[in-house]
Order: sequence, then C-alpha cells, then structure tokens
Amino acid sequence: MTDALDSLLDLLDLERIEENIYRGVSRPSVVPRVFGGQVAAQALVAAGRTVPDDRPAHSLHAYFLRPGDPGAPIVYTVDRIRDGRSFTTRRVVAVQHGQPIFHLSASFQEFEEGMEHQEEMPAAPAPDSLPTAEELLPRHAHLFQDPQIPRRLLEARAAVDLRYVQDPPFVAAENGPSEPRSQVWFRTNGKLDGARDQPMLHICLTTYVSDMTLLDSVLLAHGRGGWAVGDVVGASLDHAMWFHRPFRADEWLLYDQESPTAQGGRGLGKGRIFTADGRLVASVIQEGVVRVPRA
Repeated sequence: MTDALDSLLDLLDLERIEENIYRGVSRPSVVPRVFGGQVAAQALVAAGRTVPDDRPAHSLHAYFLRPGDPGAPIVYTVDRIRDGRSFTTRRVVAVQHGQPIFHLSASFQEFEEGMEHQEEMPAAPAPDSLPTAEELLPRHAHLFQDPQIPRRLLEARAAVDLRYVQDPPFVAAENGPSEPRSQVWFRTNGKLDGARDQPMLHICLTTYVSDMTLLDSVLLAHGRGGWAVGDVVGASLDHAMWFHRPFRADEWLLYDQESPTAQGGRGLGKGRIFTADGRLVASVIQEGVVRVPRA
C-alpha cells in the first residue's frame, strides 16, 4: 500500500463522537473548498458504520449544499430511517460551522439472487497502454492557469491511478468542441488487504473517485478546458450512484462517461463503471454548475 493510499484510508476512517455522530477531517485540495468526492465518501462511511456488514450499499443520492471549508472538521450525523428484512435506509447530514453543507440518503441491501442482465462494456484500450498522470500532466503544464496546478493535482490524486483514454478537457479544448463522451481507467494506487479489505470500503473509495471526472464530457461538448485553465467555473450540485455487483477498487475499473444535456448554467453527466472483464458494477449521474466566467 502506498503512503498516499494509506493517507486516504485514514481520511475515510471517521472518528466516532457519539452514537450516530462522526467527525472527519479534510485533505489539501487544488481548489479552496473540500473535494466533493471526499464529503460523499465520508458520509457513506458514516452511514455504513450503522449498518450490518452483510448489507453493502446499493445506492446513494446526495446534494452539495455549501462549499466545504478544508481547514475545519466535518461532523456527520446519521439518521437511522429504516431497518427492514432486506433493506436498510440511512440519511446523513454533514455540518460545518453550524450549517449543513451536504445531505446524503443511502440504501443498503442483504445479498439475494434475482434476474440479471446488463449493457455490454464499450471498447477501450488497455489501461497499461495509457499514460499515467505523472506522464500526462507535466507534458501539458503550459495549458494551466497556474503552473503549480499540475503538481497540486498530482498530490491530490496520488492515492488513485487514473488514466485518460481520450485527451482530457484541458488538452482537447485546443481543438474546439468534440463528442460529449469521455473514458478513464482508475484503481487505487496500492492494494487493500487485512482489516481494510472490506466491501463497503471499496464502494466508498469508488464514490470518492466518481466525482473527479464525471463532468468532463460537458466541457468536451463545448471545447472548454475547465476551471484549471480558467475558462469555466464549476461545482457539483447533486450526485447519485447505484452499485450493481461486487467489485474491488484496487483493480482496474473503466469509467465510461457522457453528457446528454447542458443548459441554464448546469451540465448533466452520466457514467457507467465496468470491471476489466466487462461486468457493469455501478451507474452514476451528476448535475453540476458549469458557467463561463463573465468578462
């Protein structure tokens, strides 16, 4: 396990303050607010701490209400909505400085057999054939608004090996608008083992990563490079995930993403996550603010 992954796992290991109340801290971000994937993953950890281990999460629905302050702790309060024979429902409110910054509802299910089908996995090159972030970002450092951003991105994402199949928006923008589709391969930068090799932790880690690139397809459709090059102001508004089949976050996952629409200063992103052998393991939908800065 790498030091960066160990640090991320520590970040997700919330402190229990009282029954149903947990506290988390933040890690440095490339923007002056808490990374949305971190808040979503920590809230799901808090919910999962109140659910039996044999009921992993199968869905979550969340709203980002206010920007998080990376310099202050976040308190997560869990409301035990329902404990049924097969399903468990939890609601989590994340609070900073006395105000809610994030709401999450999550559902957990005991495993059962049932009907099964899935979409086919789209074509994608093997992840080992694609450049790493350490190779890609310095190569395009001249495109960023701040020359320190590539280094800060590498530090912020060091726990995740994320590889773009197509050019990311900050590179593709040089050629103008393109098809609103993007793909990335990802896995944790190290293996989970021992006490940390738990199904819920793999789900929470994938929730963390799911917020990194989902709105890229919105930017590609309009030939925009994103906040890092200064031509877009953006933030996540809401986020929903469905977990279909067991998977490991420390093995390669293909994140296939597209944007069906953007309007009114908002863009919609849809994603499907597949294992390397073609199993559809998660679906994601997110809407975010995507605004062009005024001159």
